[in-house]
Amino acid sequence: MTRAIPPTSAPGTLFVVATPIGTLADLSPRAREVLASVAVILAEDTRRTGKLLAAEGISTKLVAFHEHNESRVLPAILAKLQAGMSVALVSDAGTPLLCDPGYRLVRACRLAGLPVAAVPGPSAVTAALSVAGLPPYPFTFLGFLPPKGEARKRFLRRFAGLDHTLVVFLSPHRLSAELADCAEVLGGEREACLLAELSKVHERCEHGTLGALAEKTHLAKGEFTLVVGPPPQAPPREPQAHEAQALVRELLAQGLSPGEAKKLAAEKLGVSKKKLYELLEAAKSEA
Repeated sequence: MTRAIPPTSAPGTLFVVATPIGTLADLSPRAREVLASVAVILAEDTRRTGKLLAAEGISTKLVAFHEHNESRVLPAILAKLQAGMSVALVSDAGTPLLCDPGYRLVRACRLAGLPVAAVPGPSAVTAALSVAGLPPYPFTFLGFLPPKGEARKRFLRRFAGLDHTLVVFLSPHRLSAELADCAEVLGGEREACLLAELSKVHERCEHGTLGALAEKTHLAKGEFTLVVGPPPQAPPREPQAHEAQALVRELLAQGLSPGEAKKLAAEKLGVSKKKLYELLEAAKSEA
């Protein structure tokens, strides 16, 4: 940790800047300084970012940069950076690239030897994990789900078997259908947390199983992040008396002494010596 502030207008640097996900006060002082000092700000939606800049009194030039014009605009951006101009990349809200365009630009800068600097800050992904009360790691971020049902289910099946916490962005227009598909494919018994309007005045959080959340209809408005806990672990199977007896006999046949055989059998079965003794006694009574 250092009190020294990295340069905010280093020549030829691409700054990847996190912006608020709901509360303007969450814009960091460093992010504000970078946005005010760079030559150009690349924005997914210039109207939305324009409102943020206006609220902060920033007049830096805005250039639209989104998935529909990325390949066309990218060469001109690289040329600006190579000419020594500093550029900031922002998304509509939160940390760029996690579910937004920009990966190809950052990669192109790296390949061209141009500096790229992170200006960290708000992220709906990490914010959701921090308040969900579910295992935070390992986790897998799925982004937004495909809009059509069958494609959505195919997509979810790729992650259904992971012993991970999953973080998903849900569309408010398809909330019921997406929750239902998550419950069907990932498992309705999985613990989950549905968060709405993170960091905003009306932030809401609903805990429950995926199946129970899929049946709720009152969370009909807002921007939603779903955190799904790992699949529930099946309790370990209790070894049967005849299994314990057969294992001890097998170990005795290998030349182990009775004491050694019982000790090793207990380890293999994952039980205490006392429990093994009880199993062996039960096997005798069953005979």
